[in-house]
Amino acid sequence: MLGIKLKEFQEKCVETLLEQTVFGEKKEILIQAPTGSGKTIILLEYINRFLLENKNYVFIWLTPGSGELEEQSKNKMNNLLKNRSTKTLNDILNNGFEKQDTAFINWENVTKKGNTALRELEKSNLYDQIENAKNDGIKFIVIIDEEHRNKTEKAENITSLFNAEHIVRVSATTKRNDEAYNIKIDEMEVINSGLITKSLYINQGIENNIILEDEIEYLLKLAIEKRRAIRTACTENAINYNPLVIIQLPSMSEELIQKIEKYLNKQGFTYENGLLAIWLADRKENIENISDNNSSQCFLIMKQAISTGWDCPRAKVLVKIRENMHEDFEIQTLGRIRRMPEGIHYGNELLDNCYLYTFDDEYTETVKHQLGRHASNVKSLFVRDEYRNFKLYKEVKNTEADNFAPREAFYAIYEYYCKQYNLQNPEENKEKLKQAGYNFNQNITNEVVQGNAIQLNKKNFINSEKIQIQSTVDTYKNGLDLRHSINVIATKIGIIYQYLSPILQRLFLENAPFPQKILKLSKKEFYSFIINNEKKLEYDILDAVIQKREQKVKLQKEFKKVEEFIFPERITVKYNKKDPTLGEMSKNVYYGYPSTTLKSQSEEKFEKYCEQSNKIKFWYKNGESTNEFFSIIYLDKMNKAWTFYPDYIVGDNKGNTWIIETKGGQDAYGNSKNIDIKVENKYEALKTYAQKYNLKWGFIRDIEDEIFISFAEAYKEDMKHESWMNVQEIL
Repeated sequence: MLGIKLKEFQEKCVETLLEQTVFGEKKEILIQAPTGSGKTIILLEYINRFLLENKNYVFIWLTPGSGELEEQSKNKMNNLLKNRSTKTLNDILNNGFEKQDTAFINWENVTKKGNTALRELEKSNLYDQIENAKNDGIKFIVIIDEEHRNKTEKAENITSLFNAEHIVRVSATTKRNDEAYNIKIDEMEVINSGLITKSLYINQGIENNIILEDEIEYLLKLAIEKRRAIRTACTENAINYNPLVIIQLPSMSEELIQKIEKYLNKQGFTYENGLLAIWLADRKENIENISDNNSSQCFLIMKQAISTGWDCPRAKVLVKIRENMHEDFEIQTLGRIRRMPEGIHYGNELLDNCYLYTFDDEYTETVKHQLGRHASNVKSLFVRDEYRNFKLYKEVKNTEADNFAPREAFYAIYEYYCKQYNLQNPEENKEKLKQAGYNFNQNITNEVVQGNAIQLNKKNFINSEKIQIQSTVDTYKNGLDLRHSINVIATKIGIIYQYLSPILQRLFLENAPFPQKILKLSKKEFYSFIINNEKKLEYDILDAVIQKREQKVKLQKEFKKVEEFIFPERITVKYNKKDPTLGEMSKNVYYGYPSTTLKSQSEEKFEKYCEQSNKIKFWYKNGESTNEFFSIIYLDKMNKAWTFYPDYIVGDNKGNTWIIETKGGQDAYGNSKNIDIKVENKYEALKTYAQKYNLKWGFIRDIEDEIFISFAEAYKEDMKHESWMNVQEIL
């Protein structure tokens, strides 16, 4: 390919792709390729070789994002394969497909609302051009780049339009699919080839228990020092590239951008001298040729959206600014700093690694999670014919009803604290809460990760520890931190910030109205107390408001609606293919349901019982969090409606339908393994629902190898109570 020599693992991937798309029986091929492994080069070489031997084909290269990734891929093909024909969506709509084309199409231009590419009344639309191509004997192969970002029904419908001979899905984070041919590029092969760094260092050089006046300036200072050290090492070793620091923003805060710009300007990095660049959706400065190894820009301010498909091998340091407005982490973001500038290792510890700096505790924990995750097997299943007509009624929230009672919530929390911690007056209460684990540090304390990782998909290679940093409280600077912590607690207990914030102030802030206070904290003390005790407050307040209540209360408006439930036509399950106990569950309502799906210990025991019992005809494992699954609605002490998804629907051989919920049981010493503090509410809700529809029901828990069921009038945590009966006697 025009002077480009493929690495050994790249050549192997190309050969496998050719073999599977020429001779393979599976329509779909999944490629899991670590960021930095050169997947674009692999795909271009594959396309080139395939088209040399197969004249009647067209490749469709689909990309996500705002429209730059398909342009980058098209330009790279134009530069490396000058004799190949490349087209855009507009080219296709105007001139149609021709044999040997490679068409680069952005998903947004096809799937977004209001697009013209699929309109039937357009003179020339994508439907027509695909049909014309098929009439001319053209066959399609579809490549889906960053495939994990477009697993929507609409996107799949667009893919199906081409009726492709093969679909090649590519991503750094794709999940294994046993219905496809899976190609996985081992990350160590990419590391050993020299294409990506040997290791990622997280928060290197941060001192434990350091007290900071300004976190952002401290992180930027560390990044400047690290960049300077890398630049010096390049000069000393006659290596010709200018290291780049990426500053990733958590939001579009203009004030935050100005703060970063001001600090960098003081250090000599400005837009005017070309050393600072910014790349946002509505603002771009100094980004021309920024990916070139010798470009002058030293710092780039960016949003996470840039992370997909952008190649800049000289980027070696990532600073993730914390504003406690956390975003979902994508492993591709780290990929931006893992590429080696010249595709080789230099034998220098400083130059052969990359560096992440952040005080975002959730971000670093998510990094660790992403570094350590293992892809599970995924399988699509269809419901058996005999259960297609099975019906129940499910309950869903009435979104028009808001019966929340702020006054009742306040007193529930106040009374809970007084009873739980034996509180009497603010002076003594502080000491009692401190003994109970509450943090009264005047500074804001954060735990962050410090360590390094070699492979991003092998948790055995993560070496890290937790260190603490402390920041002095500034009510202006930490306003967003406080709001975030209150929002976290509010979300957990199911109310909004505007309700919870005044409750916390009345309970803990000295000048807020309400005479019977738990604490009398100054404004700064209140900030640090809420932020430092976010998890502790979350647990206690949830425990206070989730208490069981009578479900037949009189409300302003009915809090739930009733809809029909049927077993979903198709589901996707995750399971362990390598487990030696893998088999098929014959009584599950879905064809081919694997026995090694991900589940709790009590669920595993109950499913095994269902399969072995001659009393049970079928069973269904319910999903959660979406409207297609079976659900029941219940109220907490604040009149807040919650959705409960019972674990199983079971049919016995007497014609009864059972609704079953499983919970953690007890160990051999009688210690409870149940961690659900909402258990009493769910028990009451399931009992009420089952009585209404004349169904059987029960809660299942286990003790060692035996499982027990309870459907008594009231829930009892102690499994020695007579309400817990061996399931074999009942079901």
